Amino acid sequence: QVQLVESGGGLVQAGGSLRLTCGASGRTLSTYVLGWFRQAPGKEREFVAATNWSGSRTVYADSVKGRFTISSDTAKNPVYLQMNSLKPEDTAVYYCAADRVSIASMIRIDQYHYWGQGTQVTVSS
Repeated sequence: QVQLVESGGGLVQAGGSLRLTCGASGRTLSTYVLGWFRQAPGKEREFVAATNWSGSRTVYADSVKGRFTISSDTAKNPVYLQMNSLKPEDTAVYYCAADRVSIASMIRIDQYHYWGQGTQVTVSS
């Protein structure tokens, strides 16, 4: 089993920044991919960013590319999502997810079986 706990969400004005943290524990995570997904009210959950454990491979949704950065701390186990230049359309519940996912499938939500409880991010205009 893998346990994931997100933190760092909150209310921020457009143009501001937030850093989300995903604390991961359980099995040895060195072979896992960690991903961030988000779900806005009335919308389906969507991919945001993902990284392999070493951080050597990362992938981003086009909507956040250049504004968000995903990184991992292999010593402490968390995965971070640094979010800059936030827009009102970034408002959503953000979820951390993990699994042994192939590089080619990192963006696929159906490949992740371990999920955190989510953290709310609200961007005001």
